[in-house]
Amino acid sequence: MRVAVVGHVEWVSFGVVDRVPRAGEIVNTTESWDEPAGGGAVAAVQLARLAGACDLFTAFGDDEIGKRSGRELSALGLSVHAATHDAPTRRAMTMIDSGRERTIVTFGERLEPRGEDPLPWELLEEADVAYVTAGDPAAFAAARKASLLVVTSRGLSSLEASGVAADVLVGSGRDKDEVFDADSLAHRPGLIFHTEGLAGGYWEAGDERHRWKSPVADPDGEDPLPPSDAYGAGDSFAAGLSYGLAGGMGVPDAIQLAARCGAACASGRGPYTAQLTQADLASDA
Repeated sequence: MRVAVVGHVEWVSFGVVDRVPRAGEIVNTTESWDEPAGGGAVAAVQLARLAGACDLFTAFGDDEIGKRSGRELSALGLSVHAATHDAPTRRAMTMIDSGRERTIVTFGERLEPRGEDPLPWELLEEADVAYVTAGDPAAFAAARKASLLVVTSRGLSSLEASGVAADVLVGSGRDKDEVFDADSLAHRPGLIFHTEGLAGGYWEAGDERHRWKSPVADPDGEDPLPPSDAYGAGDSFAAGLSYGLAGGMGVPDAIQLAARCGAACASGRGPYTAQLTQADLASDA
């Protein structure tokens, strides 16, 4: 299966804290690290671990952290196709508190791939699925050439401006920036998913609405995977859902795979240490 992500990357400084500081306070981290992340990067690495490879279409600034992001994402198994924009690569700070929740502060403009960027957009014509987290309308139109187009609700404005229709729309039912009215869309996707973190969520197909529950059991079918931090769980869920639907799974089975991806990511430290892999799927057979 050929999979692709069109989306954004941020250089993230992670810090584990007892609690997020109140105004005027200083808190010390008990653990810290830096790595490239953001919705596009996290979803692409999860897809690569499921499919064996993934094309990531993105943009960096002309700076050292942009170059380092490209190198580190390539080392994580991605084919990185990155434009260089005349702005700094976006940075972010993520605090992970004792409740395992993540709180994020971003620095600078989010860099998005543009359809005019000299990237190998023709590769998307061969993709079984393209998942889009960010891009201009022309980038969304390029992604529509994939057999299946999955879009996060954070990209709705560019999707609508592109004039193309997504097959699947995924958004958080808890994040105000991802809440949307599907009936107001010019082209309502056939499948719409509203996630509610490790509690589960619900999905819509036409007038039908169905709920699913999570967290899911570990690969041995025993206790739920314990959460370590929530960063990247939603992006990993969307990646697993994209992979399952593109592979011909029915919606309930694709959701179970996606929920496993989200829960596995949340059981690790940072987005990449515990994502689901091909080996995990093979052990199920």
